[in-house]
Amino acid sequence: MTDIVRLCTVQAAPAYFDKAASLETALDWIDRAAKENPDVIAFGEAWLPGYPFFIDSPLSDVWWDAASELLANGILMDGPEVTALRKAAKRAKADLVIGVNELDPQTRATLYCTMLTIGRDGTVLNRHRKLKPTHHERSVWGDGDAKGLKPVQRDWGRLSSLNCWEHNAVLPAYALMAQGVDVHVAAWPGREPETAPTQPVWARQLLLSRAFASQAGAWVICSAGLRMKAHVPERFQPLYEFDHNGGAAIIDPRGEVVAGLLRDEEGLLVADADLSLARACKVASDPAGHYSRPDLFRLEVDGKEIYPGERG
Repeated sequence: MTDIVRLCTVQAAPAYFDKAASLETALDWIDRAAKENPDVIAFGEAWLPGYPFFIDSPLSDVWWDAASELLANGILMDGPEVTALRKAAKRAKADLVIGVNELDPQTRATLYCTMLTIGRDGTVLNRHRKLKPTHHERSVWGDGDAKGLKPVQRDWGRLSSLNCWEHNAVLPAYALMAQGVDVHVAAWPGREPETAPTQPVWARQLLLSRAFASQAGAWVICSAGLRMKAHVPERFQPLYEFDHNGGAAIIDPRGEVVAGLLRDEEGLLVADADLSLARACKVASDPAGHYSRPDLFRLEVDGKEIYPGERG
């Protein structure tokens, strides 16, 4: 087991509402990232084929067209897109963590905000569906389950991921920490303003990613999406409300940013993660181990796969 793990995050715009073109973009960036010899390559939330930005707009005929087109571009776990990603991870010799709009394989009418983890050998290691979509996201994504709420064991340690405000929900993050995490991918749509907006709700992606790193004593890849108006098909630009300017970062187990923030542009962030630092931080604080009170507090997680209807 090595103590040095090379982490890489891709910040790039997909081809919104076009899963075939988005896949080609992802494959190109994975090949570029592979030249850095990373152990882990990460993309942002719902990256394939793009975060549903239109949810913040009022309902209209164009809104429904956008929702329908996103559904038509949903990703099946046994589909050609995942097969291509598996081959790309194997070619890159790196673990791949990427957000996808996953299509329910039976009803073909529900999307899940899914983090897909693929091993360097091309094996699908985990599929984590966002447990509770946030606010307007509930208009396009269904509730996930806790079957994928777990880290995966690698030869260097344990790798986990969560979507966006799952970090703010507290218990999903704690459930991962209780299983032991060394490297974590915090996936976001990519909105990190220079100064805090006045509204009560905004992403806080850097704050929550840094908090997870500090609490878990883990390295965190804050993977952010990127979207400007020019990236959106013209027919859907009336639904455009604001930019997603990225904000990718790599954060050490103390909660300190060691690479990034990458704003307003495409690119790669790369950093070498020293896992001995993670161990030292865990000596000080293990929130589910020596720094816990299991006689007072207990968390129960139902890890069964849950569907709204019967499955044959």
